[in-house]
Amino acid sequence: MTNILRQHAENQFATELEALIAADTRQRPPRWKMSPWAVSKYLLGGKLDNGVEITPKYIGNARVIEIAVATLATDRALLLLGVPGTAKSWVSEHLAAAISGDSTMIVQGTAGTSEEALRYGWNYAHLLAKGPSLDAVVPSPLMRAMREGKIARIEELTRIPGEVQDSLITILSEKMLPIAELDEEVLAQKGFNVIATANDRDRGVNELSSALKRRFNTVVLPSPRTADEEVRIVETRVASLGRALELPGEAPALEEIRRIVTVFRELREGVTADGKTKLKGSSASMSTAEAISVITHGMSLAAHFGDGVLRGADLAAGMVGAIVKDPVQDRVVMLEYLETVVKERDGWKDLYRACRDVMN
Repeated sequence: MTNILRQHAENQFATELEALIAADTRQRPPRWKMSPWAVSKYLLGGKLDNGVEITPKYIGNARVIEIAVATLATDRALLLLGVPGTAKSWVSEHLAAAISGDSTMIVQGTAGTSEEALRYGWNYAHLLAKGPSLDAVVPSPLMRAMREGKIARIEELTRIPGEVQDSLITILSEKMLPIAELDEEVLAQKGFNVIATANDRDRGVNELSSALKRRFNTVVLPSPRTADEEVRIVETRVASLGRALELPGEAPALEEIRRIVTVFRELREGVTADGKTKLKGSSASMSTAEAISVITHGMSLAAHFGDGVLRGADLAAGMVGAIVKDPVQDRVVMLEYLETVVKERDGWKDLYRACRDVMN
């Protein structure tokens, strides 16, 4: 078993990718490892004609993935937009892995991301010793993707300062990156494209200019439509994480996953599942990703400090921590939810008592 905590998608799912490539007879865009149909199959899962089972990487509206894949087969870049925890980075990684066989050409957007991170930098030792030349250029992930005809990824695009964002315009429209200091240019090879991600809640942080927006086709990744869909997502990801972390103990019971998903959905939507009780909203995102984290944390508690069986007491600390981000406002929200909903719900008394113990 590998000692790597988290493998890149192209390594973790290498067997599935190889099976898809072998079975894929459809037309492939230039330099793509597989056809758009096969890329979509890899993301959505299903059984191949040869009997190989492809695990779903994205559980949700299949049309969303098809639109994203079709975009990358054109000259338009792809912007994955959504609230925190809607699998934007996850989908981005798997799209790059399936299309290019390489998901590592990535720029992490922050307030401190510089233009060099998107374009290129300089090896100053080389520069001082031999003067300016192509050998002294330190290529960014985007430049490498252009040269190799692969997919480049930009995480949290709207966190990057606006003037730095706009350095992408020439790359996306002209498929060319000028190196003005050397009067040289890098021309993108066929297969090159860009996947960027951004949070809905980051609007106003660093809004994209209208010129840059036009270079992207925006695909919104929605929150799970139903509780059953969200339970399936959480169950799948928790099982994968449990194997990767080698957590001892039993797999979490479906009813415990459903309880956490129900709590998160009700607080996210501001109303109970039956529609009878309106609820105050937490300042936390209450995302599917947070629900996965709560379950995984509970599994660790149950495995190392319990009998290996996940129960309400194991979930309480992670649940309270995920909901109460603001110690004043969110504490009120949590206490009201415990007293009016959790306490009165059949079979939830253990969760109520455990959460109250954590908060006292």
